[in-house]
Amino acid sequence: MQIKGYPIRLPLDVALVFSANPEDYTARGKIITPLKDRVGSEIRTHYPATIEEGIAITAQEAWTRRNGNTMHLPPYVQQVIERIAFAAREDKKIDKRSGVSQRLPISAMENVISNAERRAIRNRERFVVPRVSDIYAALPAITGKLELEYEGEMKGADFVGRELIRSAIAKTYDEYYTGANVQQIVQWFDLGGEIQLADSIPAAEALENLKGIQGLTDKLGPLGVSQKDSAEQQVSAAEFILEGLHAHKRIGRSEERVFKAGEKKPEPVREKSFDAEERPYRQRRQFN
Repeated sequence: MQIKGYPIRLPLDVALVFSANPEDYTARGKIITPLKDRVGSEIRTHYPATIEEGIAITAQEAWTRRNGNTMHLPPYVQQVIERIAFAAREDKKIDKRSGVSQRLPISAMENVISNAERRAIRNRERFVVPRVSDIYAALPAITGKLELEYEGEMKGADFVGRELIRSAIAKTYDEYYTGANVQQIVQWFDLGGEIQLADSIPAAEALENLKGIQGLTDKLGPLGVSQKDSAEQQVSAAEFILEGLHAHKRIGRSEERVFKAGEKKPEPVREKSFDAEERPYRQRRQFN
């Protein structure tokens, strides 16, 4: 270059980075040869191999450090959010060519925390603890990151999204409560018990209602929560247990988030048996 007629040579250190979606770029899944010839290295990326890797990436990229109230993000909420993406990548109703990027759990996490903050501000609570109901409230952040196949389009994006959340809850619940005896909780609902847990209900009010369910607050231990912890933490953990039981179809839940007894399977109809005295008579009628 020249400055006022004087030639000057400046050392440059330039890196050119090309980014493309191979499937959409050539429809063959490969980078075209002319571009590849001009690039020094080709780096192939992949989805997180484990839930732990996904959680680490989401924690790094999501806007979780807010300037508002003190927040506690339960591990089981993080795991459910991450498993939604893992389940979506395996679901046949979702387009594999478009894929499910890590932006899905990142966006979902930010919406979950925002909904929990909204509840805390509305109820004048000083402690923010996300719940599973906040994940359902973040459904638009999930469906907006999915491209559906024909079967998925027929069922609808909301239906597919709810099924993904339910599957993620079931797998996460199994990590904490496989083999646990929760029959007392299920029996409480079978005997006619019902409880409504809206995502906007204050923690103190929700906890008082949850304490009426026999054996529920005694099962918070595997989640690292005890009855000495804050009401927000206890409500979040207790709701996760109920959602896990609902995901496994042991209890029911309506769209208004009313937990109740699950639907009982109809008993198989047995054919009427005949005693020895009736059988000869039936046989005689058949022969006649």
